[in-house]
Amino acid sequence: MSLSKATERSFETRAATRGWRSTLQTLMVLFKLRIVFLLLMAATAGMFLAAGGWPGWGALLLIWATGGMAAAGASSLNQYWERNRDGLMGRTRHRPLVNGDISDPRWVPLVGVALVLVPVLAVLPFNRPLAFFLLLGAVIYVGIYTIWLKPRTLLNIVIGGAAGSAAVLSGSAAAGAWNDVGALVLAAILFLWTPFHFWSLAILYRDEYSRADVPMLPTQTTPQRAAWWVMSHTLPTGILSLLLVVLPGLGWLYFLPVLAITVDLFYRNIMLIRDPSQTHARKLFMSSNYYLLVLLLAICVDLIVPW
Repeated sequence: MSLSKATERSFETRAATRGWRSTLQTLMVLFKLRIVFLLLMAATAGMFLAAGGWPGWGALLLIWATGGMAAAGASSLNQYWERNRDGLMGRTRHRPLVNGDISDPRWVPLVGVALVLVPVLAVLPFNRPLAFFLLLGAVIYVGIYTIWLKPRTLLNIVIGGAAGSAAVLSGSAAAGAWNDVGALVLAAILFLWTPFHFWSLAILYRDEYSRADVPMLPTQTTPQRAAWWVMSHTLPTGILSLLLVVLPGLGWLYFLPVLAITVDLFYRNIMLIRDPSQTHARKLFMSSNYYLLVLLLAICVDLIVPW
């Protein structure tokens, strides 16, 4: 009898553990926490540039708390708006508003709006530029990109890339200098990086985007021409990123890793132009992720490591 009860308790414990893990996984997907992390890294790099080095724990915690909440809220609103279209694409069918993990989605927009507005209103009395860029990033991503441009024009992600730029400027605003030259250049880099990042993904999932009637650029032209359009953004992104080394505080510790990942990025893009297959589109998409992460980390590390 005691063995049976012990076994039953063991099963209940395992079920509870799986339940918590499943809930955590659902929330990670709903709030797109991987993308939120990249946006926070962009904000952190913007903050380091504006501060000319270590900005202090207070500013860092401020941007990670407020920026994380606003980005997560905007991401959940994006998924709520696109839940029907997501069901038409294999890449997004796993999302919790599509597969039934969230059976009643009515709470999602309420939480999403709250996650955006609470940090904006909280910082408004003492840092208006930060409040502005937090709100601007959410408005661009949800209102301009998701609702207005994405279902209507192939230029959707070109304009939508400004959401990443707003993340950078929210970081520089948290450091007290939103218009710092380095932060403005990094915001321009994020603006240029976003289209080729998403276009390489859209080449990979070209048929799915067409089936969902989303006019991403690769669905409106041939894969090879789309690969050339990708290069039209890869080229200025790489050049501008390398030129960032002229800023005070940045040197070889920034330049060498960024040069290496830029060479890899160009190589992947050239291979995609030569053979616009799903294999090369996937490799370029992954390279674009590594590129941004290395770039942002190199900025932060070089600005705080003494020479």
